[in-house]
Amino acid sequence: MKASAQFRTIIISDLHLGTKGSKAKEVTDFLKQYRCEKLILNGDIIDGWQLKKQGTWKKKHTGFFRVVLKMIDEYGTKVIYLRGNHDDFLDQVMPLKIGKHFSIQRDYILRSGTKQFYITHGDIFDSITSHVKWLAYLGDIGYTLLLSINKFYNQYRAWRGMPYYSLSQVIKQKVKAAVNYISDFEEKLAELARANDCEGIICGHIHKPVIKDIDGITYMNSGDWVESLSALVEDFSGKWSLIYYQDQISKFEPLILEDDEEEVQKIDLINVS
Repeated sequence: MKASAQFRTIIISDLHLGTKGSKAKEVTDFLKQYRCEKLILNGDIIDGWQLKKQGTWKKKHTGFFRVVLKMIDEYGTKVIYLRGNHDDFLDQVMPLKIGKHFSIQRDYILRSGTKQFYITHGDIFDSITSHVKWLAYLGDIGYTLLLSINKFYNQYRAWRGMPYYSLSQVIKQKVKAAVNYISDFEEKLAELARANDCEGIICGHIHKPVIKDIDGITYMNSGDWVESLSALVEDFSGKWSLIYYQDQISKFEPLILEDDEEEVQKIDLINVS
């Protein structure tokens, strides 16, 4: 199947490749359907934290990068990989430019229509990640455990013929501390855009896809490919939208990859992080 739609820009973040929760096949399937002039990988694409511990690298994770390289080779897509907190091992090589179409950097300013958007993963204003890293690792362990519980719970729901239910999203919406954190995060990122003479901010990090206005600043979050399975896309008129994999899946041809559940490769990032 050829690309069913064309976009000027596609932005995805928080794939967490190397973890059990990563929807690598789904995001690869998603990218195979579309062409774009610019693909921005906005952080936490590779989960170096988990790969140091019990994470495993599978063929389906490599498959994602094969599709990205194909986009560069066949369509001339420009790919910008922005470093996130989980792929902080990239600090040792940034900034890095490979040829005309691939670069790794910390942030990026994108011109869209009459506006400029400051693009960053978002962990820059996460004081827990920035200043108390051991606590951030503890939070990561808790989130991984929650995803495991969520997986078994949804297997039961599927057996009962019930729809998918995201425990982590419900917790984020109902726990006051989480709600306040998200609100503070969004406001700080809006201030960052204004400080950089931009009219908008594009981020990831908190796994909460949204497009909204914050005091005159356009705030956009691309979500994640662990639960939300979402991406931000810009058409050629400068209009931005959120696309969800579940809403698009009926239009896709099935993705056929080699069976990678038996063959896994442990990646050691200890010496490069």
